[in-house]
Amino acid sequence: MSTTRSAAARIAGSRELLNVLRFDKQGLVPTVIQDATSKRVLTLCYLNREALKTSLAQGSVYVFRRSLKRLMQKGEMSGHIQIIREVQVDCEGKSLVFLVQQHVAGCHAGYFSCYYRRLTRGRLTVGERRVFNPATVYRS
Repeated sequence: MSTTRSAAARIAGSRELLNVLRFDKQGLVPTVIQDATSKRVLTLCYLNREALKTSLAQGSVYVFRRSLKRLMQKGEMSGHIQIIREVQVDCEGKSLVFLVQQHVAGCHAGYFSCYYRRLTRGRLTVGERRVFNPATVYRS
């Protein structure tokens, strides 16, 4: 019975969220993905209505890949999925923040965060070590 209530609460919550969101002209809303534990920003992605509904229903992040023009689960190829722990919406309904439990890494380049480079003294420097080798994870 509690499972039914939690599913009903998720559906009601997603309807309320969809009612306050203002998707852009392409039908997308920018979404910051942030690690729930460290609060580190992992990446920025774009969700359409279908990606948002699927993310909320499944409890893991789904994105609309603009380059591929399709819906896909974040970590679909690598297995490095993101479990949603909290959803936040900005004051104008123009963007979201997903606080997630990140499995392995959030960046396809092998780093925990896509923001692994820093501007230091006018130069971009890598500020962390790779968590995995992309060549072994993303084989053709």
